[in-house]
Amino acid sequence: MSLINEYRSIEETIKELQERLKNLSQDDKLQKELEFESKLRELMGEYQKSLRDIIALLDPDAKQGKTARAGKAAGTTGGKRARKVKQYKNPHTGEVIETKGGNHKTLKEWKAKWGADEVESWATLLG
Repeated sequence: MSLINEYRSIEETIKELQERLKNLSQDDKLQKELEFESKLRELMGEYQKSLRDIIALLDPDAKQGKTARAGKAAGTTGGKRARKVKQYKNPHTGEVIETKGGNHKTLKEWKAKWGADEVESWATLLG
């Protein structure tokens, strides 16, 4: 894009944004929200309270963080989920291996020789 085209494009974007800003500034909902924010900050200053104090007051579970609450709600105890053991039986050699992950030497060799999709088709889930 040439420099003059970029200039005109940015100029047009600025005009559009100015129009949106003008429309927003005349919106009653925005005025009410701004008034609420102003009064809330004034009240927080009067009582020497921070936003964290207000959040802790209104939502005591917020201190735990989102992930802790999600885990608690799901009934988990946290930490990583244990991997399931897979058993691979090579139909070409009859060899059987069991592994929890894909970092097994023989499994890597099989995948290099016969392809990952083919090798995964040999897998059975043990638990």
